[in-house]
Amino acid sequence: MALTHNLGFPRIGAQRELKRALEAYWRGDIDDEQLKTTAAELRKRHWLLQREQGIDLIPAGDFALYDQMLNMTALLGAIPERFGAGKDETELDLYFAMARGTADQPAMEMTKWFDTNYHYIVPEFDAHTCFRIASEQLFREVAEAQALGIKPKAVLIGPLTYLYLGKEVARQDAQEFRRLDLLPQLLPVYRDILVRLASLGVEWVQIDEPVLALDLDEDWLRGLDHAYAGLREAADGQAQGRSALARLPKILLATYFDGVNNHAERLKKLPVEGLHIDLCRAPGQLVAFLEGYPAGKVLSLGIIDGRNIWRADLAHAFSVLSHARSFLGERLWIAPSCSLLHCPVDLELENSLEAEIRNWLAFSVQKLKEVSILGQGLNQGEHSIRQQLDASTAARQARRESSRIHNPVVQDRLNRLTEQDGRRKSPFKIRQKLQRQRLQLPPLPTTTIGSFPQTVEIRKARAAFRKGELGNLQYLEAMRDEIRLAIRKQEEIGLDVLVHGEAERNDMVEYFGEQLWGYVFTENGWVQSYGSRCVKPPILYGDIYRPEPMTADWIQYAQSQTGKPVKGMLTGPVTMLMWSFVRDDQPRSVTALQLALAIRDEVVDLEKAGIAIIQIDEPAFREGLPLKKRDWNAYLEWAVHAFRVASSGVRDDSQIHTHMCYSEFNDILPAIADMDADVITIETSRSRMELLDGFGLFKYPNEIGPGVYDIHSPRIPRAREMLELLEKACQVIDPDQLWVNPDCGLKTRGWGEVMTALKQMVEAAHLLRARLGYSEAELQPETSESDKEPAQISAG
Repeated sequence: MALTHNLGFPRIGAQRELKRALEAYWRGDIDDEQLKTTAAELRKRHWLLQREQGIDLIPAGDFALYDQMLNMTALLGAIPERFGAGKDETELDLYFAMARGTADQPAMEMTKWFDTNYHYIVPEFDAHTCFRIASEQLFREVAEAQALGIKPKAVLIGPLTYLYLGKEVARQDAQEFRRLDLLPQLLPVYRDILVRLASLGVEWVQIDEPVLALDLDEDWLRGLDHAYAGLREAADGQAQGRSALARLPKILLATYFDGVNNHAERLKKLPVEGLHIDLCRAPGQLVAFLEGYPAGKVLSLGIIDGRNIWRADLAHAFSVLSHARSFLGERLWIAPSCSLLHCPVDLELENSLEAEIRNWLAFSVQKLKEVSILGQGLNQGEHSIRQQLDASTAARQARRESSRIHNPVVQDRLNRLTEQDGRRKSPFKIRQKLQRQRLQLPPLPTTTIGSFPQTVEIRKARAAFRKGELGNLQYLEAMRDEIRLAIRKQEEIGLDVLVHGEAERNDMVEYFGEQLWGYVFTENGWVQSYGSRCVKPPILYGDIYRPEPMTADWIQYAQSQTGKPVKGMLTGPVTMLMWSFVRDDQPRSVTALQLALAIRDEVVDLEKAGIAIIQIDEPAFREGLPLKKRDWNAYLEWAVHAFRVASSGVRDDSQIHTHMCYSEFNDILPAIADMDADVITIETSRSRMELLDGFGLFKYPNEIGPGVYDIHSPRIPRAREMLELLEKACQVIDPDQLWVNPDCGLKTRGWGEVMTALKQMVEAAHLLRARLGYSEAELQPETSESDKEPAQISAG
């Protein structure tokens, strides 16, 4: 019998119940027991839902109140010393302190989970790190599932992945070490966890090792061999004595996000009872595993895409599975390619999608049903699922033939693109001189990344406008009120370059997608980005076309309210691509170029409206990088070209900014430099400016704004702390190149903390200017702001 299983389910709830409970807890509106009750209700609902869809083996331990990597840090007791952890169980407040920081300690670093828009909390290791079972949550969840009659498959992040995705932190009293050196100390605790799970009657444990999809050196691969050999040995006599069972649970080692066929022989030899591979990202790897696959070992095939929302080609999937079964027999398992964390919960909640497009889609619940259908076909014969196979084939054919997919105007414009369309008119040094003459900014100019608090009033106004309860003129005035408020507050703070605050925007991708042809939108298509932060990726189904300007009126109005420059704020083509559910019927490079042309038109319109600074955000640029280095150059070539097409249609004295965050950039700095943005702002505060070191070693040629405080934490650093970070930045970057800004946008924060933090930031900039000895002439523009008309600075 072909067994069906799932690697993980979205944890936020169909109506974002977890998000609301978390934020209520952080505000103090509910206590920890109420939060835990909400979490338990969601787990119960999700387990029963998976069972209803026909899934045989259901995961437990895939749920997290913030992040699954943080769950492992709590479970393994690897709490950084600076958070003052004791020897008891990791309490809820300590768990959230690591993710969000405290009054005294910044949060742990956060970065992207492989090539997704999900962020994880980076474990911190030093030579003194110790491991122990420090949380009972996993075992409680297993017991909860069993009480419902669910046969759970426990889920753990694997020891190799946990160490690899962490970071070494320096201690004054410690010698240099590699985090891989901690593996011998870590394995006994993993084995203790397996012993505990065995005592609960758990038969299978899914151990996720997605780092195997990366380019690992031989030391880490030897670590893999050692890790799984070690899990099958007694950690010590005491651990062995505690177990009254003859054996530990069976291990399913799960890989995903790319192929691991280069490790196929090694993985086949590991002392585990099963392997899972991703056939959506790397269908060709199946051959390497079927050949000589060990007898008695399960092979799980991730045949349903866990990363996108398109309906599966069930006929093709069934053909692949049937072929595999001829090799594997009953040892074949069927699953989504990866955890469904990256997909919305249920298509049935969508009431406004047009029937034609709805027929092309499958969300998490529907994907599990597809898995179940394939399992039924293998177990009962193809005839038993003939109707579902035919419906799937018809839906895919209807999508291919739909007149909505292709736009000849867009195709013609792509064909007419030239190499010059992706180049600014002059080199940066010439542009820099002209921009400084035009903008008249002080050294170390201060600015923000773009958004300001999305207050309850703003959300109410937007909701009322969408429902038709607020007329066009009323909505326009409501948003203009918010723009005036944002401008006034920024002038009070003393920022040098202002933003309009983005009150009219629901999301940095969705807002633009709503104004472009080729996109469609959901009501409840939410996915988790980090913690309580959820996003609703739009669905990019066809050729992209911009029918009219999207932002120029808002930015022009903001500029009319001040004599200081106001940045136009746009989302870049790669981020629009990566943060959408993107079409899979043409290369991503082509879709990115279509988006670039639409954004280019908006950049040109902003310049025509008198806007001197235009920011094209690309926080997903690093995220789009393929996991295998052999594929990097092809991606970087088209991604850089798309950005340059979007940004190169302006005059030399118009300043192009871009923003990137929560990623490692050092290995792609030549490509970032080749984007040729006049100013780049990056997130650096959680790493204490470590991310900036690479820019210094590379001698990054253009201007750069390293973030000086973490906007994802409620903690507000003092000016002295930000000054220390800026002084560290000056050690690796010429101060003449530096800007001063937060890590990211401020939409999730409240005005009180924003005002306090930004005033501290501006004070830090003033202190550094004084320490560096900038003269009054350098600090004062040629014409004082009081002598200017409000919009004069943008006129060029």
